Amino acid sequence: MVSSSATIEFWNLMLIKIKDTLEYIVPATFRKILPDDPLVTQGFYKPSGLTFRSSEKRKTMRLSLIFILILAYTAGACQTQANSKKESHSYPIQKTDEEWNAVLSDLQFYVLRNQGTERAFTGKYWDNKEKGTYYSAATGQPLFSSEHKYRSGTGWPSFYKPITENAVEEIVDRSHGMVRTEVVDSGSGSHLGHVFNDGPAPTGLRYCMNSASLIFVADGEELPTIVKEWQDKFGE
Repeated sequence: MVSSSATIEFWNLMLIKIKDTLEYIVPATFRKILPDDPLVTQGFYKPSGLTFRSSEKRKTMRLSLIFILILAYTAGACQTQANSKKESHSYPIQKTDEEWNAVLSDLQFYVLRNQGTERAFTGKYWDNKEKGTYYSAATGQPLFSSEHKYRSGTGWPSFYKPITENAVEEIVDRSHGMVRTEVVDSGSGSHLGHVFNDGPAPTGLRYCMNSASLIFVADGEELPTIVKEWQDKFGE
């Protein structure tokens, strides 16, 4: 499987390619092209006196736009497929986007509800060594124990198993042109991260989570309201 860091690197490269295309090719339709223009020096256009062959411009523009449209369609179709699976599943806690926005921070909403990924080594818990329990920031349900946390070196909090088998659910994720296994909380279907098969014994799994999707409570600390509400409704 492809790791989250590999996914970020892939899309960084793709964005650079799109940026180059938009910066050097698309504006060519609307600007005067000079002999020292990057379009000339990079071989996109051939000067003919002080003008350029319109056929070369049309051909380059057409190929560039086709590339952008194919990329956008592929990404959109894959994301729609992943989201439709989640929407068809019924979870105990269901809210509208407006309701989620009211109780989550911008980063939490991006990660939990829009399948986002925080940047590596920026999350609150990636290097947390305290003993305690990690709860869902969306539902307050227990997800992972510090006993199962390990230093993966990826920059995201990593665990080799969830606190219980039914704490999380795993969904095939075909977004971004890859096939991965998404991990969501079983209470609301909120995105937590992905699981990979390169973890330590005894499971050989790496649950690579986003800190923004978690709430950590150290042993002996008072439980936050969201956790108490989950316990009142669904028990320990």
